[in-house]
Amino acid sequence: MSWIKWLKSKAHKTDFSQSALTIPEHIAIIMDGNGRWAKKHHLSRSLGHREGAERLHDITDACGRLGVRYLTVYTFSTENWKRPAAEVQTLMDLFVEFFHKYDSMLRQNDVRLRFMGDKTALPASVQQTWEEAEAESCHRQGLQLILAFNYGGRQEIIKAAQHLAQACCHQTLQPLQIDEQHFKAALFLPDVPDPDLLIRTSGELRLSNFLLWQAAYTEFWITDTLWPDFDETTLLEAIQAYSQRDRRYGAIETNSSR
Repeated sequence: MSWIKWLKSKAHKTDFSQSALTIPEHIAIIMDGNGRWAKKHHLSRSLGHREGAERLHDITDACGRLGVRYLTVYTFSTENWKRPAAEVQTLMDLFVEFFHKYDSMLRQNDVRLRFMGDKTALPASVQQTWEEAEAESCHRQGLQLILAFNYGGRQEIIKAAQHLAQACCHQTLQPLQIDEQHFKAALFLPDVPDPDLLIRTSGELRLSNFLLWQAAYTEFWITDTLWPDFDETTLLEAIQAYSQRDRRYGAIETNSSR
């Protein structure tokens, strides 16, 4: 049995040993490749998105069992409005459908649902589901699943800057008092720690306006795997690669010449 099969078999047990891996506290994922997966299998793009939604359920379950505390996924970006109206509607409908489909399982696994992004531009059904999901799960103590929905990193930074500017105008804050802590407090979810590991599927080598502030010292892992093909084995490969990284945050190791 290969080491990755061994890790996968262990991951399906509640007594999974973390000695072989350093489990990130916070994993972020850019779930890319649904359309290409559908084209590859001669299916409609909507079926690609549906398969991608099923994969998110599987990876959420795996992260919970592995002991990941936060999982942030790029669900719908502010740029995705540029897609055909029918595809946008499919994504909105899938969001509502899959919440109701898996709500009981998320409850059983003690998963808390949270969101980051601009809710005001979304359809009423999506806003209602967003609010319902957060309210019903706010007391849960397990994995926090954070959906970046109608989210853009630049937009988040602009909103934070506007908030701080208003505080200065109201003289509750002086411009020279603004530091990283003040800025972080003005972001969408200031209590959530920065991602330790960011995974991007389908081989693209860019952030695509995702977590621009939070990813300053995040470790990146890129795979050519299309999101609907991303499974627990691939997740473990990413975590294994992360476990071998030396995270120095700009410093050097003791007795290091680097």
